[in-house]
Amino acid sequence: MNKSNMNNDTLEFLKQLSKNNNKAWFDENRTHYEKVKKNLRKSFDAVFENLKKHDDVEGMQIFRINRDIRFSADKTPYKNHMSVHYKRRKPELRGGYYLHIEPGNKSFIAGGFWAPSKEDMLRIRQEFELDAAPMRKIMLDAQFQTVFGPVRGDTLSTAPKGFDKTHPDIDLIRMKNWYFETYFTDDEILAANFISRVDATFRLFRPYFDYMSEVLSTDLNGESVINQ
Repeated sequence: MNKSNMNNDTLEFLKQLSKNNNKAWFDENRTHYEKVKKNLRKSFDAVFENLKKHDDVEGMQIFRINRDIRFSADKTPYKNHMSVHYKRRKPELRGGYYLHIEPGNKSFIAGGFWAPSKEDMLRIRQEFELDAAPMRKIMLDAQFQTVFGPVRGDTLSTAPKGFDKTHPDIDLIRMKNWYFETYFTDDEILAANFISRVDATFRLFRPYFDYMSEVLSTDLNGESVINQ
């Protein structure tokens, strides 16, 4: 299924929500929200069906529009976007696909490793310390670079404990998360071929995900650590 169910009603609702981010307005417009959510779910489902044709994805998580404001200075109750995450089958397969819909040319696709566990972070850094050439090759692929640009993520101010700050790949070793993203205009997400574009973009992640899956399922000697 490649036809997009995305329509301008979704963007218009999110624009109005951004201007009226309060419970009273949302309650008055809940019927509209449910209509938007149902329609958007069709697009998210279509993306999922396409993904299942070329990757082993085990689930789809549509994020709630309610914000978690418990520990935030920003007390607005709702997000001004709608988003979904597609999970690859663990523990053998790592990485996940993220689709974010937000008006104002702020919609984007992202994929990679955000806030990995302490164990995964150490293993990734150790791999880069040993040999970062496969990661460099993925990042420097012409099509990959054109679509996603450089790797993104928070970075330590110095080398992590136990690593040489003069290592030639310290730029990758210092990172705390490793992900890539690409943005879409409002016109692009409303186009009839948007679902196909999402799928084509997701496919570009595979070399990266497959590489990281191998890294995170083996030790430094290349021996499997799954079910150990």
